Amino acid sequence: MKSVVKKENGVPRQFLGVDFVVLSIGNKSMVAKMLYKVTDNVPFHKHPNEQSGYVISGRYILCFDGQRYELATGDSYSIPANVEHSIDIIEPGEVLDVFTPIRQDYL
Repeated sequence: MKSVVKKENGVPRQFLGVDFVVLSIGNKSMVAKMLYKVTDNVPFHKHPNEQSGYVISGRYILCFDGQRYELATGDSYSIPANVEHSIDIIEPGEVLDVFTPIRQDYL
């Protein structure tokens, strides 16, 4: 568990070609900062983690539950566990994601 993580101590990772930084990790949830490039479009997928996010910068198209959402700085979202979703990158930027439970494949 990493309750407090200074920005310089985040752990850089990559998953399916997308760069991100693992930040704090609790008993049941974790925070990751996604560093999206225009080429980082993520196809439809699902995982057993609820995913909530906050758009720090950039523009995105998020699709889930048959809906298409255009997201920009200041927008947020929550995707239930085991729901197919995708994200297309319109403009590069950063998104803060919280996963519950912890994504073991991100550690």
